[in-house]
Amino acid sequence: MDQPPKTMISVADLCFSWSERPLFEKLTFEVPAGVSLVVGDDGVGKSTLLALLAGALSPRSGRIAINGISQAEHPDACRQNVFWIDPHTDAHNAITAKDFLKRQNEQFPHFDSRRVASLVHGFSLEPHMAKPLYMLSTGSRRKVWWVAAFAAHAPVVLLDQPFAALDGPSSRFLCELLDEAAEHTDRAWLLADHGAPQGVLPKAVIEL
Repeated sequence: MDQPPKTMISVADLCFSWSERPLFEKLTFEVPAGVSLVVGDDGVGKSTLLALLAGALSPRSGRIAINGISQAEHPDACRQNVFWIDPHTDAHNAITAKDFLKRQNEQFPHFDSRRVASLVHGFSLEPHMAKPLYMLSTGSRRKVWWVAAFAAHAPVVLLDQPFAALDGPSSRFLCELLDEAAEHTDRAWLLADHGAPQGVLPKAVIEL
């Protein structure tokens, strides 16, 4: 008999608000290994939820566990188990794409540096690796983020609208990567998007 997928993210009674009106009120769900989705209309909190799971925001109350580790009790360990980046960030604009990936290599203990070249090639990033990130288009910066995501080898990877601003060949390459990731038994990929990538059957869907 097949074993059920390993639970990689566990959320219980999560509450969060930007103002007096709550955005999440006792939100509870689990995310197994493989590829799963956070879906909902614009403004319902998909990006905010990913930031909470990554530890970039703190909930008002509730419990989050990443790969069995309590975020409240072991925040640093949780961060090492999660790859997440705000796709709109300008925090890395002054460094090159190559140096950004070097920093990820230092941050994630299982970063697969041998895979970087094939990912860079798949996203057609070779001409841009020596450029400061501020010189790259929105789509090219996202490609750099996703190279890091797939090389980080983190137990949990959070991708916010991963196909936005990508060209056709890069979107197809990302679909291939996610199709492969869907078979992972010890890693979870949680996508905030409007629907499932073509050909990928999500293990779980969180509707906001």
